[in-house]
Amino acid sequence: MDFQYYYLIFYLILLCSTSPISIAVDTLTQNQVLQDGQTLVSSGQHFELGFFSPGTSKNRYLGIWYKNLPQTVVWVANRNNPIQNVSAALALGSNGFSLSSNTSAIFWSLNSTKTMTSPMLKLLNNGNLVLTDENRVSGSESEEYIWQSFDYITDTLLPEMKLGWNLKKGLHRNMTSWSSGDDPSDGEFTFSLESPETPQLVLTKGTEKQYRWGPWDGVRFSGNSELKPNPVFTPGFTSNSEEIFYTFRVEDNTTLSRFTVSQQGLIQYLVWSENSRAWTTLVTLQGDGCDTYGVCGPYGSCSTYPNCKCLKGFQPKSPADWARFVWSGGCERKWELNCGNGDGFVKFKSLKLPDNSYLAVNRTLSHEECEAECLKNCTCSAYTRLNIHDNGGNCVMWSGDLVDMRDIPNGGEELYIRMARAELSTYKQF
Repeated sequence: MDFQYYYLIFYLILLCSTSPISIAVDTLTQNQVLQDGQTLVSSGQHFELGFFSPGTSKNRYLGIWYKNLPQTVVWVANRNNPIQNVSAALALGSNGFSLSSNTSAIFWSLNSTKTMTSPMLKLLNNGNLVLTDENRVSGSESEEYIWQSFDYITDTLLPEMKLGWNLKKGLHRNMTSWSSGDDPSDGEFTFSLESPETPQLVLTKGTEKQYRWGPWDGVRFSGNSELKPNPVFTPGFTSNSEEIFYTFRVEDNTTLSRFTVSQQGLIQYLVWSENSRAWTTLVTLQGDGCDTYGVCGPYGSCSTYPNCKCLKGFQPKSPADWARFVWSGGCERKWELNCGNGDGFVKFKSLKLPDNSYLAVNRTLSHEECEAECLKNCTCSAYTRLNIHDNGGNCVMWSGDLVDMRDIPNGGEELYIRMARAELSTYKQF
C-alpha cells in the first residue's frame, strides 16, 4: 500500500470533518488515523500512546508513557527521525502503518509481508504496542503478533520485555540511552546481552566496553549479586533454540517498575513511590570501581577498589605503574607456557569469570573431557564448566589473556587457568 496516498486521503477527510474520527480507547484499526493531540490508552489505564515533545524541545515524537504519572516516556517510535515544523499522524493500512506528515514525509513506518484483512494496532496493558490481524486463525502461526514494540527497545526495559536474542526472527534486542533529556535519539550508551553462545550483560560507550557481568552460570550472571530475586522483582533468563534473553517480572502487579540505561550510562532498576510521587532507585548495577571493565588489566583481579592484585603465578607487567596505582597494564606470567611439555591447570576460586569466553565444539563434555580438550589446544588459556543453557553443564573456554576479573568472596566461580610446568609444583588449589 502507498502510505503517502493513504494518509493524504484521510488527512483531507479530517479537514472536512466537524469532529475527529472516533477511535477505540486502546486500538487503532484500518481506515483510522491517530492525530497529534489524540492518544491510545491501555485497557487498565497504565500506559498511553501519543505525540510528545521532550524537555524544552519543540520536536514531536510518537511515544508511550505511563498514564497518570509525571510524563515518563518508556518507548519512542521515531527517536532518530523527529517531526519538525509540520503536523503528522499515524495511519494504519492492510500492509502495515505509517507515521507521515501532510507534506508526505514519512518519519516511521512498517511494510509487512503479510496482507491483513482486518489490521489492528493495539496498546496492551503491559506497555506493548502490537500489530495483529483481528481475523487471525486461533492456534495458527498467524496468531502471533505481526509486529510489536517490545522487539524494538529504546532506553527502558519493562516487565515482560526481553533483552537479548530472538534467533528465529534474527532480532537482537538491546537498550540504548537517550542523547539528552531533550533528545531521545540514540545516545552514547548501549546495554545488551552479548553472545548467544556464552551470554553476558555488557554496557558499551560507543564501541568500548564500560562494564560487563557474566557469563550466565545457570543461576546468575558471574560477578553480579544485584540481579537476584527480591520482594519487588524476580529476574529470569531463558535459553532455547529460538530465544536467549534476560527479563524480569514484578511480584505485585500494582507496582510500577522499569529497568533503564541513563544518559550517563547508569544501569538502574527504578520503582514508583506513591508516597513521594517520584521514581526511587532500587538497584544500580555498577556497584563500585571494581565493576569498571578491565580495571586491573590482563591476569589482574580487583578485590576492594582501589586495590588490584595479580593472580598467583603472575606479576605486574610494569611494577613502576602498579606502584603509582596504574593497573591497566595488568600482569604477566612468571613462567612462559610450553605447550605439549607439561602444561597443566590450577583451580582458582571465588572469581568473576573473565571476558571473551566460548563453548567447546562438544558443549556437554565432562570436567575431565573439558580439561583434556583445553590442554590439547595450545591457544586455550583457561576453562570451566557452567550450566549456561540449562542442560546440566557446558564446557566453557578462553583463549589469549584473561581480562576483567574480580574477587567475589561469597558466590564467585571456579576457573581453571593454564600454567607452565615450572609453576605447577608451587601451587596449592585455592
